[in-house]
Amino acid sequence: MNRLIHMAGFIPVNEERTTLSLNRVSLSAPGRSTPLELRITAPMEGDHLPVILLSHGHGPSLYLPSKDGYGPLAQFYAEHGFVVIQASHANSKVAGLEPTAPDGPLFCRIRAEEMRLIIDRLEEIEAMAPFIRGRIDHQKIAAVGHSLGGHTVSLLLGARMTDPNDAVARNARLHDPRIKAGVLLAAPGNGGKDLSDYAAQHYSVLNTDFSTMTSKALVVYGDSDTSPHLTKRGADWHADPFHESPGADYLLTLIGAKHGLGGISGFDAKEADDENPDRLAITQRMSWAYLQSALHEGDTAWENACAALKDQASEFGFVTGK
Repeated sequence: MNRLIHMAGFIPVNEERTTLSLNRVSLSAPGRSTPLELRITAPMEGDHLPVILLSHGHGPSLYLPSKDGYGPLAQFYAEHGFVVIQASHANSKVAGLEPTAPDGPLFCRIRAEEMRLIIDRLEEIEAMAPFIRGRIDHQKIAAVGHSLGGHTVSLLLGARMTDPNDAVARNARLHDPRIKAGVLLAAPGNGGKDLSDYAAQHYSVLNTDFSTMTSKALVVYGDSDTSPHLTKRGADWHADPFHESPGADYLLTLIGAKHGLGGISGFDAKEADDENPDRLAITQRMSWAYLQSALHEGDTAWENACAALKDQASEFGFVTGK
């Protein structure tokens, strides 16, 4: 029971479970001088468990952009029935590569390749984490990403980079149909004229074509999430993956939310620029409900969550569908 949440408590979820977490699992990865480090969090009981690959952002903090951040999401998803796998991506300050390495400093292509590697070696990961061995449903894999992690998830769902300065990125084909659904949290929007002068010069890899993003997705953004260091537009820039892609079927707009979406990157964290227990709980519950229904045919969690948000917590946000 969380005494800090109020209206968000009306959004239904399944029964909370006890979880276990293993830190860390290390995978050798092509092109990396150091192993890819993973944290795994899962329910202590249950079989045929779906998987969430959780992709962290870039961010100013030293440790939150790594497998050690995003506890509010990882713990919640695991408590409600998912095996959550977090990687310290190549851009991680604490366990990544040097920013000057090829594909740096954002490592957009390598980040997506790291997620694909995790799926490729899921059986090996199970062997290193006995508490999940034989309990995973390999046909039910989803991906969730925040900020730059949202960009990573968009690539895995079919979006393509159109970086005018990087032919390797332009030619990368990173869509992974093994990922059945995704959630993009405060992800970057369109490139080109919409990028700030700084981003156009330093982050041209954020030129993205969403027209090829065909896998289903929920896009979540805060209507107060202005990002002048990245875009000349307002907060609606973060909604572009919904409007521009054929696969994204729902958009969750969080009223008054900034980039932290209530505090998803860490409890009591400096990066939580809009820390709010109800807003965080809505982000947790709505994204969980979307994936629960997307991965389990006939499951009504998303339908029920949308109805509860509209009836009981509309002051915090609303859902738009296609």
